[in-house]
Amino acid sequence: MFDIILYAALIVTSASLLIVLARAVLGPTTSDRILALDTLGMMLIGIIGLVMMLQETIVYDDIALVVAIIGFVGTIAMAKFIERGVVIDDN
Repeated sequence: MFDIILYAALIVTSASLLIVLARAVLGPTTSDRILALDTLGMMLIGIIGLVMMLQETIVYDDIALVVAIIGFVGTIAMAKFIERGVVIDDN
C-alpha cells in the first residue's frame, strides 16, 4: 500500500516537473526562468527522495546533496547577474 502512494507521488511530481520545465523554457522574463530552474532543482531532489524510499536505499543521498548545492549556487549567481550584470566582479 505504501508503494502505491509512493508511485502516485512520483507520477504527480513528474507531471509537475514537466510543467515547471515548460515554464523554464517559455518564461517571459529572466526572473521567471530562474525561479522555474530553482523549483526544478528542488523537485529533482524530491524525486530522488521518492526513488530512495521506493528502493529502500540511501545510495542516492549524495546525488540529492550535489543537486541542492548546484541549485543554490546557480540561483545566487543568476540573482547577482540580474542585479549587477556580471557574475564575477573584477574588483
